[in-house]
Amino acid sequence: MFNIVLHEPRIPGNVGTIGRLAFALNCKLHLIKPYGFGEINEKQVRRAGLDYWYDLEVFEYENIEEFWKKHPMSNRHFFATTKTKQVYFEQKFKEGDFFYFGREDAGLPESFLTKNEQGCITIPMTNNARSLNIANSVSIVAYEALRQNFTNFK
Repeated sequence: MFNIVLHEPRIPGNVGTIGRLAFALNCKLHLIKPYGFGEINEKQVRRAGLDYWYDLEVFEYENIEEFWKKHPMSNRHFFATTKTKQVYFEQKFKEGDFFYFGREDAGLPESFLTKNEQGCITIPMTNNARSLNIANSVSIVAYEALRQNFTNFK
């Protein structure tokens, strides 16, 4: 359905939770190294992903260049960031789109955001929070994309 891209994730439990979500929505999960933990088969990843982890379409890449070589940049790549005013629900998502989420402690690099400024999206917050948990952010964006395309998947 969609592609979820985690750039240099730091917390194994978040990766497992996002993997479980990706499975539930029939999304592919793309993980860009280096991670902030050991290998992806670490116990904490599997525990959060439960038994869904083994049926998930998950792909690992040594770096973002390797990922972009296989999935060239286009206007169907969307970057979740607090550094834009473009809210996610004003975008028109399509099946096969790529949704990028950055490190829990730093977000996505500025160099990514300049590759497709029209594809930068934010989740509005009405209080002074810096950001949301990455697993929550992925859920919000992925379910909006599903809502927009739901008739295609009934």
